[in-house]
This record gives sequence, C-alpha cells and structure tokens, in this order.
Amino acid sequence: MFSKPSSAFWKSLLVQLWLPVLVVAVLLLATAGSTSFYFPPATDVLATLWRELAHDGLLDDLFFSLRNIALGLAIATVVGVGAGLVIGEVGLLRQATAPLLDFARATPTVAFVPVIILTLGIGSGPKIFLIALGSMWPILLNTISGVHGINPAVHETAHSYRIPWRLRLLKVVLPGALPQIFAGIRVALSIAVVLMVVSEIYGSPVGLGNFILQSGSSFAVPETWAGTVLIGILGYGLSVLLLAAEYALLGWYHQRPPRTRRTDKSRNEVKTSCSDM
Repeated sequence: MFSKPSSAFWKSLLVQLWLPVLVVAVLLLATAGSTSFYFPPATDVLATLWRELAHDGLLDDLFFSLRNIALGLAIATVVGVGAGLVIGEVGLLRQATAPLLDFARATPTVAFVPVIILTLGIGSGPKIFLIALGSMWPILLNTISGVHGINPAVHETAHSYRIPWRLRLLKVVLPGALPQIFAGIRVALSIAVVLMVVSEIYGSPVGLGNFILQSGSSFAVPETWAGTVLIGILGYGLSVLLLAAEYALLGWYHQRPPRTRRTDKSRNEVKTSCSDM
C-alpha cells in the first residue's frame, strides 16, 4: 500500500516551491535598506528567528504548538474518517445528518475559543480539543462525499461477492474515498494552524501564538515578524509532509494516465467499423 515518493511527487514539490523562493528573494532585496520600525529588513527578521530558536526558548514554543496540531489533527482524522465512512455508506443516515452537518460547517470554530478556554482552562487539552473540533468537519464532509462518489458498480460487485460490511468498508470503500479524504485533510491542516495560533493568543503561557502576543505587546517588532514567519514555515512543512504521505498512499491515483478525448480520426474509425458491421 505504501510506496516511495515518485518523480511526480518531486516535480509537484518543485512546482510549489519556486514561488515561495522567489517571494523570499524579492523580500530580501526590497527590505535590504529598510529603516522602518514596523517593517525591519528581512535579514534582521531571519537573524532574530535563528537567535530565538537557538538560545531564547522559541524551540520549546514550536514543539508545544506542533504537538497540539499533530494530536488535534490525528483525532479529527480518526473521528472524521470513521464517521464519514458510516454516514456515507448508509443513505438514510446521510440524509438525516445533512442539516446538522450543514449547520456545523457554517458555524466558525473560532467563536468557541473563549468559551472553551473559559470552561476547560489554558492547558494543552482545550487547545487539542479545539483543533480537533475545527479540523474534523472538512475531513468528515469530504469522506462522505468520497464514499458517495464511488462508482455504484463497485458496490454492486462487493455485494455480489457477499463481502462482509466491515471488510467492505476497509478494503473497498476506504481506498475509493482516499483521494477525497486527503483533500479534506489538506483543508483541515490550514484550519488547525489557524486555531492553534488563535487558541494560544487567547490564553496560553507557551506556544507560538503566545510568543507573537508577548512580542507584539512589548513592541519587539523583529521578534513578532520572526514568530509569524515561523508559523508560515511550520504550515508549509506540514503540508509537504502531508503531500509526501498522499503520494505514498495514493501513488496509483497520481500516476494514472489522464483521460483524453477521442480524436476525430478515432471517431471516424469507430463509425467505419460500425457501418461495416
């Protein structure tokens, strides 16, 4: 089931990487002589970032935030995929839960941040719960969509061979819905990063969000920019890891030949063969 990242993965990574590299190069050149208090040179920001990571404890904040994202996203994936497979397979359950899922999708999870912190405290648990809650919905909805979009012939074949329901979910439905599931996880990852920052800004003694809040409150502009840049690097690094996992699990999906239209010549050949019959 697993495979090494193919050339398609590296090609996709290079295609995604050239624009960030170009933006960094432009920022380095454009801010080289900046004397603005609010927009320091990019070299100063990078030097501050390195200093904070190496000597001033920012690495501990990074590990704290990364752990919260990983645990919250893992919980959201398990719950979202498990519930999505069942809801997507049972038509009556899918119709019954549609209004509730639409309501939950339309409700911004950020609105629950003060309530959750007020009731559950400022430790890691509330933040992981908040990240899992906000990240679960795109995974759940994409899983339901992926299951519902499987070719009916696949289900009919599985029924004709009398494959047990649990085995059908794991061996037929889950692989067929994986492309949609990974699309939901990609969306959930960006939501998880946002919720991580917001939850740590509202109430946390540690974490990247708290670092940005404390730096901004003390008017330490290079430190504030350094924390913001680190969050962007964290999000991009996690997206690359997710892309590698997607190519490892879905190599068959990304390497399949693209669908091409039949040319006029092939249509004429089909018409000729039909007329000969």
